[in-house]
Amino acid sequence: MIVRFLISNAYASGGTVRTTLNMASELANRHSVEVVSIFHRHEQTLYPVDPRVRLRPLATPLQPTGEGFVGDARRRAQEWARGQPSRVVHVQDARHALYNGLDDVHLVRFLRSVRDGVLIATRPGLNLAMARYTRRSVVRIAQEHLHLGRHRPGLRTAIQRQYPKLDAVTTLTEDDAGDYRRLLEDRVRVACVPNAVPDLGPGRATLDNKVVIAAGRLTGQKGFDRLIRAFAKVARKHPDWQLRIFGQGKREEQLQHQIKRLDVGANVALMGYTHELPAEMADASIYAMSSRFEGFPMVMLEAMSRGLPVVTFDFPTGARDLVDDGVHGVLVPNGDVNGLAAGITQLIEDDTRRKTCGAAAVAKAAQYDTPALGRRWDVLLDELVTAKSAARRGAG
Repeated sequence: MIVRFLISNAYASGGTVRTTLNMASELANRHSVEVVSIFHRHEQTLYPVDPRVRLRPLATPLQPTGEGFVGDARRRAQEWARGQPSRVVHVQDARHALYNGLDDVHLVRFLRSVRDGVLIATRPGLNLAMARYTRRSVVRIAQEHLHLGRHRPGLRTAIQRQYPKLDAVTTLTEDDAGDYRRLLEDRVRVACVPNAVPDLGPGRATLDNKVVIAAGRLTGQKGFDRLIRAFAKVARKHPDWQLRIFGQGKREEQLQHQIKRLDVGANVALMGYTHELPAEMADASIYAMSSRFEGFPMVMLEAMSRGLPVVTFDFPTGARDLVDDGVHGVLVPNGDVNGLAAGITQLIEDDTRRKTCGAAAVAKAAQYDTPALGRRWDVLLDELVTAKSAARRGAG
Protein backbone atom coordinates (compact mmCIF):
# COMPACT_ATOMS: atom_id res chain seq x y z
CA MET A 1 0.00 0.00 0.00
CA ILE A 2 1.21 3.52 -0.82
CA VAL A 3 0.71 5.95 2.07
CA ARG A 4 1.41 9.65 1.61
CA PHE A 5 1.39 12.32 4.32
CA LEU A 6 0.85 15.94 3.26
CA ILE A 7 2.29 18.48 5.71
CA SER A 8 2.97 22.22 5.59
CA ASN A 9 6.62 22.12 6.58
CA ALA A 10 8.47 18.93 7.42
CA TYR A 11 11.63 20.98 8.01
CA ALA A 12 10.22 22.95 10.96
CA SER A 13 9.86 22.04 14.63
CA GLY A 14 6.60 21.14 16.31
CA GLY A 15 4.41 18.28 17.41
CA THR A 16 2.72 17.72 14.04
CA VAL A 17 6.07 17.38 12.27
CA ARG A 18 7.53 15.07 14.90
CA THR A 19 4.51 12.78 15.08
CA THR A 20 4.09 12.65 11.30
CA LEU A 21 7.69 11.56 10.76
CA ASN A 22 7.43 9.11 13.65
CA MET A 23 4.32 7.39 12.27
CA ALA A 24 5.69 7.48 8.73
CA SER A 25 8.66 5.48 10.01
CA GLU A 26 6.41 2.95 11.73
CA LEU A 27 4.18 2.47 8.69
CA ALA A 28 7.27 2.05 6.50
CA ASN A 29 7.69 -1.36 8.15
CA ARG A 30 4.73 -2.53 6.07
CA HIS A 31 3.97 0.08 3.41
CA SER A 32 5.58 2.38 0.87
CA VAL A 33 5.53 5.77 2.62
CA GLU A 34 6.12 9.31 1.40
CA VAL A 35 6.01 12.62 3.30
CA VAL A 36 5.18 15.57 1.06
CA SER A 37 6.14 18.99 2.45
CA ILE A 38 4.69 22.18 0.98
CA PHE A 39 7.62 24.26 2.22
CA HIS A 40 11.36 23.63 2.06
CA ARG A 41 13.02 26.52 3.85
CA HIS A 42 15.92 24.70 5.51
CA GLU A 43 18.57 22.36 4.17
CA GLN A 44 17.95 19.68 6.80
CA THR A 45 14.99 18.52 8.84
CA LEU A 46 15.15 19.14 12.58
CA TYR A 47 13.92 15.62 13.28
CA PRO A 48 15.37 12.40 11.84
CA VAL A 49 13.74 10.95 8.74
CA ASP A 50 13.69 7.17 8.33
CA PRO A 51 15.72 6.33 5.18
CA ARG A 52 12.82 4.13 4.05
CA VAL A 53 10.52 7.19 3.98
CA ARG A 54 10.70 9.38 0.92
CA LEU A 55 10.65 13.09 1.82
CA ARG A 56 9.44 15.19 -1.11
CA PRO A 57 9.30 18.99 -0.84
CA LEU A 58 7.09 20.88 -3.26
CA ALA A 59 9.52 23.52 -4.50
CA THR A 60 8.50 27.06 -3.60
CA PRO A 61 11.44 29.12 -4.93
CA LEU A 62 11.09 30.56 -8.44
CA GLN A 63 11.57 27.81 -10.99
CA PRO A 64 13.89 27.97 -14.02
CA THR A 65 11.99 29.73 -16.80
CA GLY A 66 14.32 29.72 -19.77
CA GLU A 67 15.51 32.63 -21.90
CA GLY A 68 13.84 35.12 -24.19
CA PHE A 69 10.32 36.50 -24.24
CA VAL A 70 8.68 33.28 -23.02
CA GLY A 71 11.16 32.91 -20.15
CA ASP A 72 10.61 36.52 -19.09
CA ALA A 73 6.86 36.03 -19.15
CA ARG A 74 7.07 32.90 -17.03
CA ARG A 75 9.37 34.60 -14.54
CA ARG A 76 7.01 37.56 -14.21
CA ALA A 77 4.08 35.17 -13.74
CA GLN A 78 5.91 33.33 -10.95
CA GLU A 79 6.89 36.55 -9.24
CA TRP A 80 3.31 37.80 -9.45
CA ALA A 81 1.97 34.53 -8.01
CA ARG A 82 4.40 34.69 -5.10
CA GLY A 83 3.04 38.10 -4.22
CA GLN A 84 -0.57 36.90 -4.09
CA PRO A 85 -2.29 35.43 -1.00
CA SER A 86 -3.34 31.82 -1.23
CA ARG A 87 -6.77 31.16 -2.65
CA VAL A 88 -6.53 27.39 -2.14
CA VAL A 89 -5.74 27.23 1.58
CA HIS A 90 -8.78 28.44 3.54
CA VAL A 91 -8.38 32.03 4.69
CA GLN A 92 -9.28 31.09 8.29
CA ASP A 93 -6.66 28.36 8.54
CA ALA A 94 -4.22 29.62 11.19
CA ARG A 95 -1.28 29.27 8.76
CA HIS A 96 -2.99 30.90 5.76
CA ALA A 97 -0.61 33.88 5.72
CA LEU A 98 2.37 31.57 5.11
CA TYR A 99 1.00 30.43 1.73
CA ASN A 100 1.04 32.36 -1.51
CA GLY A 101 -0.25 31.92 -5.04
CA LEU A 102 2.81 30.02 -6.19
CA ASP A 103 2.36 27.58 -3.31
CA ASP A 104 -1.21 27.11 -4.57
CA VAL A 105 0.13 26.07 -7.97
CA HIS A 106 2.47 23.47 -6.47
CA LEU A 107 -0.19 22.19 -4.06
CA VAL A 108 -2.96 21.77 -6.62
CA ARG A 109 -0.57 20.19 -9.12
CA PHE A 110 0.44 17.63 -6.50
CA LEU A 111 -3.13 16.87 -5.36
CA ARG A 112 -4.30 16.31 -8.94
CA SER A 113 -1.29 14.07 -9.66
CA VAL A 114 -2.17 11.51 -6.96
CA ARG A 115 -4.12 8.64 -8.47
CA ASP A 116 -4.00 5.81 -5.95
CA GLY A 117 -3.10 4.75 -2.42
CA VAL A 118 -3.78 6.73 0.74
CA LEU A 119 -3.32 10.46 1.24
CA ILE A 120 -3.32 11.82 4.81
CA ALA A 121 -3.37 15.62 5.15
CA THR A 122 -2.43 17.19 8.45
CA ARG A 123 -4.19 20.55 8.88
CA PRO A 124 -7.61 22.00 7.95
CA GLY A 125 -6.45 24.12 5.02
CA LEU A 126 -4.74 21.13 3.42
CA ASN A 127 -7.63 18.80 4.27
CA LEU A 128 -10.09 21.11 2.49
CA ALA A 129 -7.82 21.40 -0.54
CA MET A 130 -7.54 17.61 -0.63
CA ALA A 131 -11.34 17.31 -0.61
CA ARG A 132 -11.59 19.70 -3.57
CA TYR A 133 -8.75 18.58 -5.82
CA THR A 134 -7.84 14.94 -5.15
CA ARG A 135 -9.35 12.10 -7.18
CA ARG A 136 -12.00 9.94 -5.57
CA SER A 137 -9.88 6.87 -6.40
CA VAL A 138 -7.53 7.92 -3.57
CA VAL A 139 -8.33 7.09 0.06
CA ARG A 140 -8.35 10.59 1.59
CA ILE A 141 -7.97 11.10 5.34
CA ALA A 142 -8.16 14.43 7.16
CA GLN A 143 -6.12 14.56 10.34
CA GLU A 144 -7.01 16.98 13.15
CA HIS A 145 -3.93 17.90 15.16
CA LEU A 146 -5.68 20.48 17.37
CA HIS A 147 -9.41 20.22 18.02
CA LEU A 148 -12.61 21.39 16.37
CA GLY A 149 -13.28 24.04 19.01
CA ARG A 150 -10.17 25.99 17.95
CA HIS A 151 -11.46 26.68 14.43
CA ARG A 152 -13.20 29.92 13.51
CA PRO A 153 -16.83 29.86 12.27
CA GLY A 154 -16.03 30.20 8.57
CA LEU A 155 -13.54 27.34 8.73
CA ARG A 156 -16.01 25.16 10.65
CA THR A 157 -18.61 25.83 7.96
CA ALA A 158 -16.18 24.79 5.24
CA ILE A 159 -15.31 21.64 7.22
CA GLN A 160 -18.99 20.80 7.57
CA ARG A 161 -19.50 21.22 3.83
CA GLN A 162 -16.33 19.64 2.43
CA TYR A 163 -15.18 16.90 4.82
CA PRO A 164 -18.04 14.51 3.88
CA LYS A 165 -16.32 14.20 0.47
CA LEU A 166 -13.41 12.49 2.24
CA ASP A 167 -13.10 8.88 3.36
CA ALA A 168 -12.29 9.54 7.02
CA VAL A 169 -11.44 12.14 9.63
CA THR A 170 -9.12 11.27 12.51
CA THR A 171 -8.93 13.09 15.82
CA LEU A 172 -6.54 12.84 18.74
CA THR A 173 -9.15 12.48 21.50
CA GLU A 174 -12.55 10.81 21.85
CA ASP A 175 -14.11 14.10 22.97
CA ASP A 176 -13.06 15.74 19.74
CA ALA A 177 -14.26 12.74 17.72
CA GLY A 178 -17.69 13.23 19.28
CA ASP A 179 -17.67 16.92 18.32
CA TYR A 180 -16.80 16.06 14.73
CA ARG A 181 -19.50 13.39 14.49
CA ARG A 182 -22.09 15.90 15.63
CA LEU A 183 -20.88 18.55 13.18
CA LEU A 184 -20.63 16.16 10.23
CA GLU A 185 -23.80 14.24 11.16
CA ASP A 186 -22.12 10.88 10.50
CA ARG A 187 -21.74 11.66 6.77
CA VAL A 188 -18.09 10.57 6.94
CA ARG A 189 -16.27 8.14 9.17
CA VAL A 190 -14.64 9.76 12.23
CA ALA A 191 -12.04 7.77 14.18
CA CYS A 192 -9.93 8.62 17.21
CA VAL A 193 -6.27 7.74 16.60
CA PRO A 194 -3.98 9.47 19.14
CA ASN A 195 -0.42 10.35 18.33
CA ALA A 196 2.21 7.84 19.35
CA VAL A 197 5.10 8.59 21.67
CA PRO A 198 8.40 7.87 19.88
CA ASP A 199 11.01 5.59 21.35
CA LEU A 200 13.34 8.02 23.11
CA GLY A 201 15.91 5.39 23.94
CA PRO A 202 17.23 4.48 27.40
CA GLY A 203 17.21 6.87 30.31
CA ARG A 204 14.69 7.51 33.05
CA ALA A 205 14.57 10.39 35.49
CA THR A 206 15.61 9.66 39.07
CA LEU A 207 13.40 12.56 40.23
CA ASP A 208 16.09 13.74 42.62
CA ASN A 209 17.32 16.81 40.72
CA LYS A 210 15.77 20.11 41.73
CA VAL A 211 14.60 20.92 38.21
CA VAL A 212 11.17 21.54 36.71
CA ILE A 213 11.15 21.36 32.91
CA ALA A 214 8.83 22.64 30.18
CA ALA A 215 9.20 22.68 26.40
CA GLY A 216 7.49 24.08 23.34
CA ARG A 217 7.41 26.99 20.94
CA LEU A 218 7.62 30.34 22.70
CA THR A 219 4.16 31.46 21.61
CA GLY A 220 1.03 32.59 23.37
CA GLN A 221 -0.56 29.17 22.93
CA LYS A 222 2.02 27.50 25.15
CA GLY A 223 1.29 29.82 28.08
CA PHE A 224 4.84 30.12 29.39
CA ASP A 225 3.92 33.55 30.71
CA ARG A 226 1.50 31.79 33.06
CA LEU A 227 4.12 29.21 34.03
CA ILE A 228 6.71 31.87 34.86
CA ARG A 229 4.18 33.67 37.09
CA ALA A 230 3.42 30.38 38.82
CA PHE A 231 7.08 29.51 39.31
CA ALA A 232 7.81 32.91 40.81
CA LYS A 233 5.54 31.80 43.67
CA VAL A 234 7.27 28.41 43.86
CA ALA A 235 10.72 30.01 43.97
CA ARG A 236 9.84 32.09 47.01
CA LYS A 237 9.31 28.87 48.99
CA HIS A 238 11.95 26.77 47.24
CA PRO A 239 14.74 29.04 45.95
CA ASP A 240 16.97 26.02 45.31
CA TRP A 241 14.68 24.75 42.51
CA GLN A 242 14.95 25.77 38.86
CA LEU A 243 12.54 26.02 35.95
CA ARG A 244 14.08 25.31 32.54
CA ILE A 245 12.00 26.17 29.47
CA PHE A 246 13.22 24.69 26.16
CA GLY A 247 12.13 26.11 22.82
CA GLN A 248 12.31 29.18 20.64
CA GLY A 249 9.78 31.57 19.19
CA LYS A 250 8.47 35.07 18.82
CA ARG A 251 7.65 35.54 22.53
CA GLU A 252 11.21 35.06 23.73
CA GLU A 253 11.92 38.75 24.35
CA GLN A 254 8.62 39.24 26.20
CA LEU A 255 9.32 36.23 28.40
CA GLN A 256 12.83 37.47 29.18
CA HIS A 257 11.36 40.81 30.26
CA GLN A 258 8.85 38.99 32.44
CA ILE A 259 11.62 36.97 34.11
CA LYS A 260 13.51 40.20 34.82
CA ARG A 261 10.39 42.01 36.07
CA LEU A 262 9.54 39.19 38.50
CA ASP A 263 13.19 38.96 39.60
CA VAL A 264 13.39 35.21 39.02
CA GLY A 265 16.44 35.14 36.77
CA ALA A 266 18.25 32.91 39.27
CA ASN A 267 15.43 30.34 39.08
CA VAL A 268 13.96 30.53 35.56
CA ALA A 269 15.93 30.06 32.34
CA LEU A 270 14.91 30.09 28.68
CA MET A 271 17.18 27.38 27.34
CA GLY A 272 16.51 27.71 23.60
CA TYR A 273 16.00 24.80 21.22
CA THR A 274 17.79 21.53 21.89
CA HIS A 275 18.19 18.26 20.02
CA GLU A 276 18.75 16.59 23.41
CA LEU A 277 15.34 17.16 24.99
CA PRO A 278 14.93 13.50 26.12
CA ALA A 279 18.21 13.77 28.05
CA GLU A 280 17.12 17.07 29.57
CA MET A 281 13.85 15.44 30.66
CA ALA A 282 15.78 12.62 32.30
CA ASP A 283 17.72 15.26 34.24
CA ALA A 284 14.52 16.85 35.65
CA SER A 285 12.03 15.85 38.34
CA ILE A 286 8.71 17.46 37.29
CA TYR A 287 7.19 18.37 33.94
CA ALA A 288 5.02 21.51 33.86
CA MET A 289 2.44 22.14 31.10
CA SER A 290 0.89 25.60 30.88
CA SER A 291 -0.71 25.62 27.43
CA ARG A 292 -3.89 27.55 26.77
CA PHE A 293 -4.97 24.78 24.38
CA GLU A 294 -3.50 21.74 22.63
CA GLY A 295 -4.58 19.04 20.25
CA PHE A 296 -2.72 16.23 21.95
CA PRO A 297 0.30 17.27 24.07
CA MET A 298 3.01 15.02 22.69
CA VAL A 299 5.84 16.65 24.61
CA MET A 300 4.00 15.92 27.86
CA LEU A 301 3.59 12.28 26.84
CA GLU A 302 7.31 12.10 26.06
CA ALA A 303 8.10 13.51 29.50
CA MET A 304 5.84 10.90 31.09
CA SER A 305 7.68 8.17 29.20
CA ARG A 306 10.86 9.44 30.88
CA GLY A 307 9.22 8.98 34.29
CA LEU A 308 8.32 12.59 35.02
CA PRO A 309 5.16 13.36 36.99
CA VAL A 310 3.17 16.18 35.40
CA VAL A 311 1.59 19.36 36.71
CA THR A 312 -0.71 20.68 33.99
CA PHE A 313 -3.58 22.98 33.29
CA ASP A 314 -6.74 21.14 32.22
CA PHE A 315 -6.69 22.82 28.82
CA PRO A 316 -8.80 21.69 25.87
CA THR A 317 -7.97 19.04 24.68
CA GLY A 318 -5.75 16.16 25.76
CA ALA A 319 -4.64 16.95 29.31
CA ARG A 320 -7.25 14.82 31.03
CA ASP A 321 -6.72 12.06 28.46
CA LEU A 322 -3.19 11.63 29.77
CA VAL A 323 -3.20 12.83 33.38
CA ASP A 324 -5.47 11.56 36.13
CA ASP A 325 -5.24 14.00 39.03
CA GLY A 326 -3.30 12.42 41.89
CA VAL A 327 -2.24 9.44 39.76
CA HIS A 328 0.13 10.78 37.12
CA GLY A 329 0.59 14.20 38.71
CA VAL A 330 -1.65 17.22 39.31
CA LEU A 331 -4.45 18.46 37.02
CA VAL A 332 -5.26 22.13 37.59
CA PRO A 333 -8.22 24.16 36.27
CA ASN A 334 -7.16 25.94 33.10
CA GLY A 335 -5.77 29.38 33.89
CA ASP A 336 -5.47 28.85 37.67
CA VAL A 337 -1.90 30.14 38.09
CA ASN A 338 -2.04 29.80 41.86
CA GLY A 339 -3.20 26.20 41.44
CA LEU A 340 -0.32 25.50 39.07
CA ALA A 341 2.13 26.88 41.61
CA ALA A 342 0.52 24.83 44.37
CA GLY A 343 0.68 21.65 42.28
CA ILE A 344 4.37 22.09 41.56
CA THR A 345 5.00 22.84 45.22
CA GLN A 346 3.15 19.69 46.31
CA LEU A 347 5.37 17.48 44.17
CA ILE A 348 8.52 19.32 45.29
CA GLU A 349 7.69 18.78 48.94
CA ASP A 350 6.50 15.16 48.72
CA ASP A 351 9.26 12.89 47.40
CA THR A 352 7.14 9.74 47.73
CA ARG A 353 4.22 11.18 45.82
CA ARG A 354 6.52 12.54 43.13
CA LYS A 355 8.07 9.13 42.54
CA THR A 356 4.77 7.25 42.69
CA CYS A 357 3.26 9.58 40.10
CA GLY A 358 6.39 9.26 37.97
CA ALA A 359 6.10 5.46 37.90
CA ALA A 360 2.42 5.72 36.94
CA ALA A 361 3.34 8.17 34.18
CA VAL A 362 5.68 5.62 32.60
CA ALA A 363 2.90 3.00 32.55
CA LYS A 364 0.47 5.49 31.01
CA ALA A 365 2.90 6.51 28.27
CA ALA A 366 3.45 2.85 27.36
CA GLN A 367 -0.16 2.70 26.17
CA TYR A 368 0.77 5.14 23.40
CA ASP A 369 3.87 3.46 22.04
CA THR A 370 4.47 3.61 18.30
CA PRO A 371 3.86 -0.06 17.39
CA ALA A 372 0.48 -0.04 19.18
CA LEU A 373 -0.69 3.11 17.38
CA GLY A 374 0.77 1.80 14.12
CA ARG A 375 -1.49 -1.25 14.40
CA ARG A 376 -4.49 1.04 14.88
CA TRP A 377 -3.55 2.90 11.72
CA ASP A 378 -3.15 -0.38 9.83
CA VAL A 379 -6.66 -1.50 10.79
CA LEU A 380 -8.16 1.83 9.74
CA LEU A 381 -6.27 1.93 6.44
CA ASP A 382 -7.19 -1.65 5.57
CA GLU A 383 -10.88 -0.96 6.27
CA LEU A 384 -10.90 2.22 4.20
CA VAL A 385 -9.09 0.64 1.25
CA THR A 386 -11.47 -2.33 1.33
CA ALA A 387 -14.49 -0.02 1.43
CA LYS A 388 -13.12 2.03 -1.49
CA SER A 389 -12.56 -1.13 -3.56
CA ALA A 390 -16.06 -2.38 -2.80
CA ALA A 391 -17.56 0.96 -3.80
CA ARG A 392 -15.69 0.89 -7.12
CA ARG A 393 -16.91 -2.65 -7.84
CA GLY A 394 -20.46 -1.61 -7.01
CA ALA A 395 -20.23 1.39 -9.30
CA GLY A 396 -18.94 -0.80 -12.07
